[in-house]
Amino acid sequence: MKALIVILIFSISVLSFSFSVRVNKAYSNYYSNALNEFNKQQSDLENIILKSDLCSEEDKQAIRKSIEEARLKLKNIDFWLRYFEPNAYRKINGPLPVEWENEVFEKFEPPYRREGAGLSLAELTLDQKPLIKDSLLQLIIRSREAIKTFEADSITGQLNTYSHFFLANRLFLLNLAAIYTTGFECPDTLNIIPELKSMLHGTKDIYNSYNLSFIESPLSGEYLDVFDKTIAFVNAQPSEFSSFDQFIFIRDYVNPLFTINQKLINNYNVTSINYNDYTLNNTTMSIFDKSLYTSQSTKGIYSMVEDEKTLSEIRYIGKLLFYDPILSGNNMRSCASCHKPSEYFTDTTVSTALSFDRQQHLPRNTPTLINSVFNHLLMLDGKHISLQAQGRAVITNPTEMNSDEKELLRKVLSCKEYKDAFKSFLKLTPEEKDITLTHIVSAITYYDGSYSRYYAPFDDAMNNKTGVADDVKKGFNLFMSRAKCATCHFVPNFNGVKPPFVGSEFEVLGTPDDTGFHKLSTDSGRWMVNKAPETMHAFRTGSIRNAKYTKPYMHNGVFKTLEEVIDFYDVGGGLGKKMIVDNQTLSADSLKLSSSDKRELLAFIYSLNENIIFEEPPSALPVSSDKALNTRKPGGEY
Repeated sequence: MKALIVILIFSISVLSFSFSVRVNKAYSNYYSNALNEFNKQQSDLENIILKSDLCSEEDKQAIRKSIEEARLKLKNIDFWLRYFEPNAYRKINGPLPVEWENEVFEKFEPPYRREGAGLSLAELTLDQKPLIKDSLLQLIIRSREAIKTFEADSITGQLNTYSHFFLANRLFLLNLAAIYTTGFECPDTLNIIPELKSMLHGTKDIYNSYNLSFIESPLSGEYLDVFDKTIAFVNAQPSEFSSFDQFIFIRDYVNPLFTINQKLINNYNVTSINYNDYTLNNTTMSIFDKSLYTSQSTKGIYSMVEDEKTLSEIRYIGKLLFYDPILSGNNMRSCASCHKPSEYFTDTTVSTALSFDRQQHLPRNTPTLINSVFNHLLMLDGKHISLQAQGRAVITNPTEMNSDEKELLRKVLSCKEYKDAFKSFLKLTPEEKDITLTHIVSAITYYDGSYSRYYAPFDDAMNNKTGVADDVKKGFNLFMSRAKCATCHFVPNFNGVKPPFVGSEFEVLGTPDDTGFHKLSTDSGRWMVNKAPETMHAFRTGSIRNAKYTKPYMHNGVFKTLEEVIDFYDVGGGLGKKMIVDNQTLSADSLKLSSSDKRELLAFIYSLNENIIFEEPPSALPVSSDKALNTRKPGGEY
């Protein structure tokens, strides 16, 4: 009898295991089948190109239709591909032929050249003259080769665990908010919303296959209910992307889905092996929360300090130093000389600040320090990888503050208040035996970095705390669609850092040297850091938050008003103004914005003005034992 029971238990266990294996296979099989379908569609596209006569408009239209069909298949698996291996994804649907952006974990290395290929570039190539068949074919061949990456065991093995699913879903949701509805990588705007609809239905099938396979860690009913409402909302929207209500889509659907997914990530103790998750915060419950991702440490050398009282002391010393011209070579210039806190940590009075010698002007406009923490690369050319490196460079630059490091330390430590404070702080950095310039700069960055924690009315609206006026909503929808602003200024910080927020983008706009557009600015921009043809005159895309208060605009401060900036984009940048810009990344086509369009854009931009509480400057500076230093003025003299 016991033997019979053992046999029955064993048989039930085998059957249960067999059923479990079959169920778990549902998800991985769906992945394989969907991948094969897309590959077959690309194979069909390749054959159509091979047989086509590129002088025939009919044949070109057949190619275009096949590309569109392949794109729809791609959107059904975008959920996986973009997360698992973004570099391979560039070969399948790259927006540019060559990209040089460094990612956060590569900041200490020279920039990498990454070549794009695939469907978007193939669609754009169809409009080129002359149209070369081999060039078109190579874009698809390289895309098909890239698909093999997603068949590797290192990737398919992740399908056996649930962690990857919720992290891939998070990236999918972030991209729903930031790029899928903007035309960032969809050349034909008529296809943006149809592709979105296809993507949502394809992703729902992924959800269903996942829940069949992972019954102990399912996507919740609450999430699926909101997702079904999302699909219904999108299906009810016009197919023209300029009429699509981006505001409601993100506020009422995408952001709530993100919140639920984040809760599931925490509930299931999800872990990551993918660098796409490197900067993202698992505990943040809104896309419009400034803790969404981490790009810079304001603490610098004090990174291990968590005690609020100690941090408050570091910030206080940092504030004093920010206003103290003791940091400059002539004791007359402070950080606040150019980055005026009352002017949103920039200088609105000049196009570019005075050089140290008071004779020349610096070549570039003073950038605001507010929200600089949300960039991986700093300075307009991306020269520096940390706030502390940037601060050190400015202090020691002969044309800016012209300070000698050794002499600066002597002067600072001649002030008892500074010396006592840094002696105390030194205990917090046990790996350091002496007070260094890094200690000083880190105190400053902790102070000025604290002004990046504030929110704007638009953030509150997206978090359903308040409402905004209709012209703000219209302006945002325009910003995300026909005005094409969001293809470079990405939600939620409206800078050049797009999901998964691991790199900073640079653009070539064709910025003029003067408002008469007589010639291109001679500043070579990113090329000074990375000498590649694509980087000539490229500059890091800054945030438009607080833009109302951070004039003048562009790297050289050439435009004095936001209206001028909008007009410049509207006409198609430098190329649109008939200047020679061989590598401009901004479209040269006019946006054809009306005067009401421009007013609505401004209304939206103004809704990103943050409710910052500024402080009064210090009334006095620490006394030095060197009496010659005690005539210093808070904020400096120029």
